[in-house]
Amino acid sequence: MATAVPGAAAAPRPLLSLSDVSVTFGGVQALKGVSFEVMPGEVHCLAGENGSGKSTLIKVITGVYRPDGVARITFDGVVYDHMTPVAAQAAGIRVIWQDLALFPEMTVAENIAFQEVVGARPRLVDHRAMRETARRVLARLGTSLDLDLPLRDYSIARRQIVAIARALVGEAKIIFMDEPTASLTQAETRHLLDIVRTLSREGIAVVFVSHRLAEVIEVSDRITVLRDGRLVGVYPAKEMTPSRITELMTGRTFDTNVRARSRAGAPAVLTVEGLTRRGEFENVSLEVRRGETLGITGLLGAGRTELALTLFGMRRPHAGTIRLDGEPVRFASNRDAIRAGIAYLSEDRLALGLIQPQSIADNLVVASLDRIIRGGLISRRRKEELVSRWISELGIRIGRPEDAVSTLSGGNQQRVAIAKWLATDPRLLILDAPTVGVDVGARAGIFDIVARLAEEGLAIILISDELPEVYYNADRVLHMARGRIVGEYDPRSITLPELEAAVYA
Repeated sequence: MATAVPGAAAAPRPLLSLSDVSVTFGGVQALKGVSFEVMPGEVHCLAGENGSGKSTLIKVITGVYRPDGVARITFDGVVYDHMTPVAAQAAGIRVIWQDLALFPEMTVAENIAFQEVVGARPRLVDHRAMRETARRVLARLGTSLDLDLPLRDYSIARRQIVAIARALVGEAKIIFMDEPTASLTQAETRHLLDIVRTLSREGIAVVFVSHRLAEVIEVSDRITVLRDGRLVGVYPAKEMTPSRITELMTGRTFDTNVRARSRAGAPAVLTVEGLTRRGEFENVSLEVRRGETLGITGLLGAGRTELALTLFGMRRPHAGTIRLDGEPVRFASNRDAIRAGIAYLSEDRLALGLIQPQSIADNLVVASLDRIIRGGLISRRRKEELVSRWISELGIRIGRPEDAVSTLSGGNQQRVAIAKWLATDPRLLILDAPTVGVDVGARAGIFDIVARLAEEGLAIILISDELPEVYYNADRVLHMARGRIVGEYDPRSITLPELEAAVYA
């Protein structure tokens, strides 16, 4: 399977080199003649929309998928006609997937060093040796954690560090990081990027997959762009801009103008005064008018989602009032909120937004069953009409409505989640981090939908820690920190860097 390559070149050779890699699934080509290389110690970005082939390429490199035909993989001077998971692990290839694949109930030390005992002959586990291994690797990353605490007690940022430390235990030569900053604050992201630079200085190559294009440019040496399973090109990061990468990824250009407009003359749909839930948020007052998109931003832990869940009836406030169209309301549950005309798109699409094994059609109508039930039974005709209407109106790309929603791309899944709530005919739509896990092209489409809904008169709350999202797509922006509203901004009278300086201060 593998043969040694004689070395005589003075010029540095790639640590990893792939040529003419194609992969076909059921007659559909996921990769089409792709070539890819990474140098020792290089930070290399692999960019592309969802479905462009990034994950498939990584799985070829790690031996999960076998490429078609005569593909050639060279790693650290050894040629493979295909890689296997065992060979990849032994060669020093590591992947940190977005879900991290860690064990929350195990300690930090056990999560980092457990692979040292996996597969060995039965024996007593040397916990002291595991702790020493974990301590040594964390010190190498310039950080320290309580090795005896269960991982569940740590934030996602700390868990990322544990995942990286685990990869280093077996002398990694290259580490693939899949969306490592998707759930991190700006400060946590900075720390992670510093760790990436540390790995690079030690000669460990890092392949970075991220939708946050500004940080990709900041940390990468080169950027490889894929589109529809094909190689678009390889570019020096210092010559790129986020808009240029977006164009290469999608083949399109996007409007990045501020969309804010004054809605001061429109009637208030939602009025919140002094809303408090002890330990989560305090004395929150805000107003959302008909046709207005109100952005709420801030670092993770600011209380944004807790506020949204309270407005949606999932949690009860300890003080304050909520009014809809001027009338005070109290919700005993989210069902009361839905009946009152409030819809909430959760930040966790996979766990709370959609039922992955169920069909697209069933997911779309699940929140509006009362509209399609007649005589105690679901009217097939009404269901089909409702599904057809919203698939058409939101431009959802599907095979058949009966297909599982899990078969769709992230962007199309998110459109189904939005359609589910629009089918309830709400007067207020709360969007909590609506583009998490969605690529840049699909994000633009989602915000086009948001703008159209606002033009049609829907009141919208847009919650995001991605400052460009609220800056370019909201009419007003509220800054929330430590459970309080600490600032209000008009995107027409402030620059994005000024907003970033205020929020990240």
